Amino acid sequence: MIRSLFVFLYILLALILVLPWLILWTFITKRPDALYWTSMKAIGVLLRIVGIRVRTEGVEKIPPGVCIFAANHISAIDPMTFIPVIPCRVALMVKKELFRIPFLSRGMRVAQFVPVDRSDRESAAASVDIAIERLKQGLSFAVYPEGTRSPDGRLRPFKKGTFLMAIAAGVPVVPVSIVGAQKLMPKGGWRIHGGDVTIRFGPAVDASEYTPERRSELLARVHSLVAAGLPEDQQPLRSA
Repeated sequence: MIRSLFVFLYILLALILVLPWLILWTFITKRPDALYWTSMKAIGVLLRIVGIRVRTEGVEKIPPGVCIFAANHISAIDPMTFIPVIPCRVALMVKKELFRIPFLSRGMRVAQFVPVDRSDRESAAASVDIAIERLKQGLSFAVYPEGTRSPDGRLRPFKKGTFLMAIAAGVPVVPVSIVGAQKLMPKGGWRIHGGDVTIRFGPAVDASEYTPERRSELLARVHSLVAAGLPEDQQPLRSA
């Protein structure tokens, strides 16, 4: 409980005291790098303070240039463990509700995050088009192809949107396996526990070799690579 309260206060103070100055600096310099990397370092400090240790494997498998990082989603703390260890700046597609939070909304827009309304199919498709354009402009993305957090930590089926994005932009998809985060903050819970999380980067799959008609093949390939990096208790059920 103390960890959870500390995380909440840390983030609240950062939003109120630090983020506005970083946003101002970004507007002056016209570059979001300082905002992004300062935020990533602040998250790293927070994790160490609350006793969450992040270990990475396979960083050398990440190709140069623009990529889509496709990860399993098992906990609300996934972004804090996964995004900061990616060695390039990435954007996210996030729920539109988060864009209602003062300061945070402005920071996400400056960082070129894309709001998504999952309840509106047409709006969601427009968000995908925006992400494709940003990929073509040179900005990598981190995504959760399952679409939502797994309730039990096991890998769920992927949705096709991520792979249509990759094919349209002609960029590699890097499979990412997040291990152990569900034990530190399970879905539906609000308490954060200390412990270890492993982020495994798998071999990239070149989406430029696929057509939209073969998106299911690309999806299956990336799904199998994400699953290959997971322990037995996070493997997909056979019915999935």
